[in-house]
Amino acid sequence: METATFKPGGYRYVRGPFQYSGGVAAEPGFVIERARFKSPVAIEEGFSRIEAHLKSMGLPLTSFCACELRSPAPFTEQGFIDFNRVYVGTLERWGIFKDDENPVARSNVCPEVAPPAEPSFQAFSYTVPADNNDGSFVIAGSAEAPEGHGTYEDRIIRLGDQSPDAMREKAAYVLGVMEARMVTLGKKWADTTVTQAYTVYDLHPFLADEIVSRGAVNSGLTWNYARPPVDGLDYEMDVRGVFTERVI
Repeated sequence: METATFKPGGYRYVRGPFQYSGGVAAEPGFVIERARFKSPVAIEEGFSRIEAHLKSMGLPLTSFCACELRSPAPFTEQGFIDFNRVYVGTLERWGIFKDDENPVARSNVCPEVAPPAEPSFQAFSYTVPADNNDGSFVIAGSAEAPEGHGTYEDRIIRLGDQSPDAMREKAAYVLGVMEARMVTLGKKWADTTVTQAYTVYDLHPFLADEIVSRGAVNSGLTWNYARPPVDGLDYEMDVRGVFTERVI
């Protein structure tokens, strides 16, 4: 993994595919803050409300550094690509996305119960100038499919298998991705303030020895009863170390 710095936003990021980066961390002179909508807001309206929020704080649109999305149901692979191209169009207009390079970290999951009618924003994060750097960071969501060439069907670990042993293997892989992304940004589990898991399958069989034993629940574990965003995926996580959060 390698990092790059998005100077207009005041943060560095783990380089990833066109739709998202692997994570972001505030550069010296900045901190990251997070805002959650009281209830999910559809993408187009969400971008408008995010823009208004940033402007109300006197921040440039380029301060937008991470977001958490909620979708109605898992996408097909092509459907996910099509959605992502629309999503990054706004980031391009905001001066963030360029030449298929996307510094913004992201999670996108699908609530199993009472999902939104269309893809929506749950929360977003942004950088704020500060006298000192508090070490704030956000790691993007990842599920059990190694990044690389080939289709999701080719890459998903234990595709179609939700047995306890398979779920343990999926979770161990995802935890490893979280750790690798944190290390790339100079972070560790002790630096986190929130750890989130997304699955509709039982994680208790591996909770203690795979998740807790790593120190991954520094501030507890938030289990969202939701599926990852692409058909066939069963387990996703994201983590962050953010010290200022608000509901709007």
